[in-house]
Amino acid sequence: MSQLETPLFDALLKHRNRHPIQFHIPGHKKGQGMDPAFREFIGDNVLSIDLINIAPLDDLHSPKGAIKAAQKLAAEAFGADYTFFSVQGTSGAIMTMIMSVVGPGDKILVPRNVHKSTMSAIILSGAIPIFIYPEVDEEYGITHGISAESVEKAIETYPDAKALLVINPTYYGFAADLKRIVDIAHASNIPVIVDEAHGIHLKFHDELPISAMEAGADMAATSVHKLGGSLTQSSVLNVREGLVSVSRVQSVFSMLTTTSTSYPLLASLDCARRQLAINGYHLIDKTIRLAKEARKRINKIPHLKVAGREKLHSSATFDMDPTKLLISVKDLGITGHQAEEWLRQNANIEVELSDLYNILCLVTLGDTKKEINLLVNALQRMSQAFDSEACIKETEVNVPDIPALAMTPRDAFYSSTEVIPFKDSAGYICAEFIMVYPPGIPIFIPGEVITQENIEYIQMNIEAGLPVQGPEDASLQTIRVIKERKPIY
Repeated sequence: MSQLETPLFDALLKHRNRHPIQFHIPGHKKGQGMDPAFREFIGDNVLSIDLINIAPLDDLHSPKGAIKAAQKLAAEAFGADYTFFSVQGTSGAIMTMIMSVVGPGDKILVPRNVHKSTMSAIILSGAIPIFIYPEVDEEYGITHGISAESVEKAIETYPDAKALLVINPTYYGFAADLKRIVDIAHASNIPVIVDEAHGIHLKFHDELPISAMEAGADMAATSVHKLGGSLTQSSVLNVREGLVSVSRVQSVFSMLTTTSTSYPLLASLDCARRQLAINGYHLIDKTIRLAKEARKRINKIPHLKVAGREKLHSSATFDMDPTKLLISVKDLGITGHQAEEWLRQNANIEVELSDLYNILCLVTLGDTKKEINLLVNALQRMSQAFDSEACIKETEVNVPDIPALAMTPRDAFYSSTEVIPFKDSAGYICAEFIMVYPPGIPIFIPGEVITQENIEYIQMNIEAGLPVQGPEDASLQTIRVIKERKPIY
């Protein structure tokens, strides 16, 4: 087959053109049973392929026809042995990866700044997380990836670990020396699974960091919708056979995936793969040039700076994706949250994220010089608007010690719990997640022993105005802990 082909999308069009009489779900029957206003807005073309896994269209849970062919083409394009299409987003793919390689009581090495889907999978699997601290960037107040040296040390300390998870590249676009990390893990027969949510484009341009499959990773969960042109919620799970069982991956994937799979999402994956395989280099090359131009112009704006290759100085910051614009606004005398709101209200611009010190803007295949000019001009106006408040400001990023794990996150999650005053919780076992931004590292996860040091750390950050995420009580006057149980030391 050729990368020019889209077997799944073609099968859907062929089926639609037959105009079959449908006595199956979805109940809107090509939009005829749908609210007219929504039908007019979304369009009959999309509704005509909003179908289910009938025989002519194959079945994502046991692909034998068009879906199997589309996934095979994707594997060839992404450099994998097998590729699975995910309609559960990259979160579903990450959970599949973890639950395919670890079970109850197994140790898995993970960065401390993992996505919540990773912790969800650890809870469901019953695995024991062994945390590796990521490198902290004191200038921008963010976390990067984990270093090859820290991975080597973790494997020496926990040689019985069943898997290593790596976030690469990070949300901010920085990449570790992934090939070296993979080689270190493979030397101990430990499979490497990669949260590659922000790296679908890496394989298709030589100015970008190496992709997980190129680095030799065993599995990679990759968001096609984020930067690759497919519909939101569509992702892929790339697999290299050897240290992982493909049949096991298929079984776990099926357990975690809806049986009512969305064919518009699947078709968008098929077509996005074609675009990346055929035109990816040209489109990404244009994107990189636009981002480089934007970075150069923004760095000339008073009180603003954009992170660049000057940040690459370790195996945790080995390479970077230039299409991510991490813009520090702290010297303008405002927070990233204030900058986000100002851009929304005064320039109709929405950014990807903001934190205490920065905003993050993504330049993608869908951007042109027009959007770059609008962004740069808006940032110039924002700089002028806050010029009187500008001052050199130091970032404050303190990372506390990782608390002791008294019980597995799964056991903590399913235990009887109670709510007690947060100030009196030292010595109890936490039953919630608590994270402080920046840098976004969990302070507590379910199963960890609450310490007075970390209580004081969290209270200090709350007083400083840093956002706290995770707990049921956002004010953190109270916290949920394991009921009537303290750890035995």
